[in-house]
Amino acid sequence: MYSASDLRKNLRIMLDDEPYIVVDFQFVKPGKGQSLYRCKLRNMLTGSQVDRTFREVDTFQPAETEEKNMQFLYREGDAFHFMDNESYEQIALTAEQVGDAKNFLIENMECKVLLFRDRPIDITLPNFVDVVVTEAPPWIKGDTVSGNYKPVIVETGYKVSVPPFIEQGEKIRIDTRTGEYLTRVKE
Repeated sequence: MYSASDLRKNLRIMLDDEPYIVVDFQFVKPGKGQSLYRCKLRNMLTGSQVDRTFREVDTFQPAETEEKNMQFLYREGDAFHFMDNESYEQIALTAEQVGDAKNFLIENMECKVLLFRDRPIDITLPNFVDVVVTEAPPWIKGDTVSGNYKPVIVETGYKVSVPPFIEQGEKIRIDTRTGEYLTRVKE
């Protein structure tokens, strides 16, 4: 059981019999009266966001979610297929459930799938992924007008800014939390 003072970013709570995740919260102490907690919550089933205000005496049940290690198999249209590493059971998530993680999913990649009452609702990626650059404009030595970075497209179709020395066919590391280039990967 959580109280309103326990609310933090990424905390999963039950509200109106549905799981929500705290996206943002703000503690408000008015001049007189009770302290308030203004929260931005995301419904983990529908993806919709709501703004709610709670008093200090409000309590919440933790969302009964379970994480399972699964392997990303393939994408078919808007369906993303995963396989449980223990039971070999396959499940599919929609593009809305996968969200921005679709930019970093590579076949045979290990990730964690979040389940609510045995229903897949979200995925968690590793913090870093190594991807191959499939399209990169050529770099002209001495070109200082275009800046220190150039846009490239990686094997998942994601567009990222990289230093000008990165060429097509090279492997780069991307931080999945920020979506930014980190380093060139040498094998």
